[in-house]
Amino acid sequence: MGSSYDLIVLGAGSGGLAAAKRAASHGARVAIVEGDRVGGTCVIRGCVPKKLLVYGSAYRHLLADAPSYGWEMGDVRLDASRLLANVRAEVDRLNSLHIGFLEKAGVELVRGWGRFSGPTSVVVTDAPGNERELQGQRILIAVGGRPQRPEIPGAELGWLSDDMFELESLPERVVVVGAGFIACEFAGILNGLGVQVTQLVRGDHLLRGFDREASEAVRAGMEADGIEIRFAHSPAAITGQCAPGELSITTQSGESIACGGVLLATGRKPFLKGLKLEAAGVAVEGSRIPVDADQRSNVPGIFAVGDVTDRINLTPVAVDEGRAFADTEFGHKPRQVDHNLVACAVFSQPELASVGLTEEQASERCGAEGVKVYRARFRPMSQALPARDPKVLLKLVVESTSGRVLGCHMVGEHSAEIIQMAAIAIGMGATKADFDRTMALHPSVAEEFVTMPN
Repeated sequence: MGSSYDLIVLGAGSGGLAAAKRAASHGARVAIVEGDRVGGTCVIRGCVPKKLLVYGSAYRHLLADAPSYGWEMGDVRLDASRLLANVRAEVDRLNSLHIGFLEKAGVELVRGWGRFSGPTSVVVTDAPGNERELQGQRILIAVGGRPQRPEIPGAELGWLSDDMFELESLPERVVVVGAGFIACEFAGILNGLGVQVTQLVRGDHLLRGFDREASEAVRAGMEADGIEIRFAHSPAAITGQCAPGELSITTQSGESIACGGVLLATGRKPFLKGLKLEAAGVAVEGSRIPVDADQRSNVPGIFAVGDVTDRINLTPVAVDEGRAFADTEFGHKPRQVDHNLVACAVFSQPELASVGLTEEQASERCGAEGVKVYRARFRPMSQALPARDPKVLLKLVVESTSGRVLGCHMVGEHSAEIIQMAAIAIGMGATKADFDRTMALHPSVAEEFVTMPN
């Protein structure tokens, strides 16, 4: 094929794939450039393999609870190496599927790393000295983000989240550094797979930005499950030998913790390295590419979607941004993405899911007297026979004057599945009275959202 396209997409992750296939469906000639495997963070080293590891680690509880339901399991042994290998095999399968989807959609996959050589041109390098220049009427930057290492001595000895999916086995003890969703999710995964976990948190609580009461419920559940969380602790240095797994992490207070591995889950940034944005005149704000509501950068014809814009860094958001861009630019169906009400989940153990305003955000917007909070805490029926905690938390944040539900939060089993449906109601402006009028589905966890007393 030639080297002139209606659209060049840089990055075959969630946003880039969605935009490329949708633009091609509108008749555009599209090339997508990728130097790594097709699928991006979500498919290759994020949402999908992580959730598979969550499922794998959750079997520890299921097996422990089985006797209370009459199942005698006998000797049970975990083969973590098999789990890790099976997850990688599934990722390989999905990578192949996405390559096939591109071919079916008529999108040309250009292997290699792309960089701008002008506002309408991209040079792709797939090997030293082997380059190809592409011309595009429009160029979409969808290269996503990358995990970052803290600037401490020995940081290179620690794992980033990407590395967790390449492990062949697990050590006896791991120190997890961070308080965000990646740190909490991997702490739960490792703990469930029999690893002794210590989590170092710089601040005084987990999951900044989520409802504080909900994050406290997650903390309580994690600690009850055996995870040691140390607040007001930051790493100062990592020493030892990475290969044998004999490491030591020193905190800023001078304490030394011996371990077999350190996971540095201390944040992600847009992956701008090597793009040569200056060659096209694309403006950068901090470490992100700022765009308007139509995904336009400051340069006509150059757009960006997904984590590289550092707005709401979630796969469904990137997908919708990519499709909205393609519909607007190639489908003659202009639309913009609504970033105001986006449901999100943390696949920690216990699981947290949320949509809308937190209690703190609602109180700041409406005043303490303008908000009413409804909550339910109980042991779910699935834990009645094992008599095991943690308890489930369900919470509605309601505007006092109108009764409109501003936020819905849950910690416990199936939280993400339940909040997904609640997001529809809240997006339609549902009130507490609307929830109350809804007949409960009994016995279920979700029924508590429609039976909370006034």
